[in-house]
Amino acid sequence: MGGSVKDVQSKAELDNLVRTGVPVILHFWASWCEASKHMDQVFSHLSTDFPHSHFLRVEAEEQPEISEAYSVSAVPYFVFCKDGKTFDTLEGADPSSLANKVAKVSGSIKPGDAASPASLGLAAGPTVLETVKELTKENGSSKGTSQVQVGLSDNLKMRLQQLVDSQPIMLFMKGSPEEPKCGFSRKVVDILKEEKVQFGSFDILSDNEVREGLKKFSNWPTFPQLYCKGELLGGCDIVIAMHESGELQEVFKDHGIDTRNEAKTTESGNAKGGTSESTGLSTGLTSRLRSLINSSPVMLFMKGTPDEPKCGFSRKVVDILRQENVHFESFDILSDEEVRQGLKVYSNWSSYPQLYIKDELIGGSDIVLEMQKSGELKKVLHEKGIVPAETLQDRLKKLTASSPVMLFMKGTPDAPRCGFSSKVVDALRGEGVSFGSFDILTDEEVRQGLKEFSNWPTFPQLYYKGELIGGCDIVMELRSNGELKSTLSE
Repeated sequence: MGGSVKDVQSKAELDNLVRTGVPVILHFWASWCEASKHMDQVFSHLSTDFPHSHFLRVEAEEQPEISEAYSVSAVPYFVFCKDGKTFDTLEGADPSSLANKVAKVSGSIKPGDAASPASLGLAAGPTVLETVKELTKENGSSKGTSQVQVGLSDNLKMRLQQLVDSQPIMLFMKGSPEEPKCGFSRKVVDILKEEKVQFGSFDILSDNEVREGLKKFSNWPTFPQLYCKGELLGGCDIVIAMHESGELQEVFKDHGIDTRNEAKTTESGNAKGGTSESTGLSTGLTSRLRSLINSSPVMLFMKGTPDEPKCGFSRKVVDILRQENVHFESFDILSDEEVRQGLKVYSNWSSYPQLYIKDELIGGSDIVLEMQKSGELKKVLHEKGIVPAETLQDRLKKLTASSPVMLFMKGTPDAPRCGFSSKVVDALRGEGVSFGSFDILTDEEVRQGLKEFSNWPTFPQLYYKGELIGGCDIVMELRSNGELKSTLSE
C-alpha cells in the first residue's frame, strides 16, 4: 500500500478535511476482501498521479460511524468529495471507472473525457488489473462492480435467525465479552454491563460465513451488532447514543427485559410496528401523536429536516421519498423530547426515522430501503392512493398538448403584452386557426421551465399536437409561404 494514501483515524478528522473544499477521495475497504486489497493498489497509484487531492483509506468495519455517514453497504466502495460535499460514489472493483472519477473530481479532465493511461492503474501492474477482472467475473457483475455481499442460502438464513433469536439480547462482536478484539465491541460490552442486563454473544471472527452473512441479513455493514428480541438496534455509535440518552434502558423495558439480571417472560408483541394495547401514555399525548401521524398521508418522523437531515438514516428515507416523487410532511423529533420518547411507545418502534403512510407505520430506513429496492414501496403507495406528485415536466407536457394548437405568449389573445405575441395571434386568426393560449407572465415556473423543455429560449412559442413549431419568425415565414394553416392541420 504505497503512494500517498493516509488512513483515516476519526470522523472529526475527515469532516474537517472535507470542509476545506479540496478534493478528497475515500476508499472504504476490508482486510478480508480480496477485491479491496487489489483495488487499494490501484488507488495508491492514482494518489501518485493526482498529488493535489487527498486519498484516504477507511476500514469500513473499524470506522462504523464514517461507514454509516456515507451509507456504505459493501466493499470496495469509493466516495469522491469536492467543495465540502459528496461529488460522486463508486461501488465495486472497476479500475477504469475509479480512474475517471478521480480525474473528474480532481479537475484534471472534463466530464466524459477518458483518463490517461497512467491513471487507469496500469502502473499497478497487469497482474493486479487481471486479478480485479477475475474477481469481477466471479461476482457475476455485468458492470464491473464487485458486490461483497451475496445472496443468502435458506440454511444460512435459518442459522442466522436462530443465532439472533438465541438470547433476548444478542451481541455479535469481535472476540468475547471477556476478551473483546476491537474497541467498538468493548464499548458495547461495557454498556450492556452498565445496563445490568444478561446477554449472549457470538464471536464473528470465529466464523466467516456468519460474519459475511449477517451483514446481508441485517443490512448493516459493520460490527458489533446488537439485537434485542430478534430486532437489530444498531452498532457501537447508536448503542452509545441510546445509552447516554436513556433510550437503551427504555427499549429493554419495553421488550420485557429486566435490568437486574432476573429472568422475565413479559412479551413485547410485534416489534415491527403497531400500537400497544396499553401504552401508558397520557390521553393528551396520545391524541397529539395521532394528530401528527395523520397530519399528512405520508408522514416522516426524523432527525432534522428534509433539507438538513441530522443523521444518515433520516437522509436515506428523505432521498427515497424524493426519488419516488412523493409529497410528504416531516417532524423533527430532536425538537420535541415528549414526541420523541412518546412515539417510541406509541408505535412500539425503538428508533428513528419512522415512516407512516395513511396512519400505518411502515418502518425505519432499512425497511424503507428494502421496500424501494423490491418495488414494494411503490406498490404500497399505490394501494393507499398516494400518487406521485406531478413534476414540472409532466405539467408542461399536459399544457403543450392541452389544445391541438397551443400558443405560449405574453398576455392573452385579446390583450397581448408584446409585439411578437400580437403578431402570432393576428397570423393565427388571419388563417382562421382555432388555438388555446397560456400567459407565461402569470407563471414563472412555466415560463422558465418551458425554455428548457422546448430548448427554445424566447416567447411566444407555438405548438401543434404537443410538438414545437417555433416562435414569431417561423410563424411569420410559414404564413408568408402559405404553409401555416396546412402545418397546423396535418
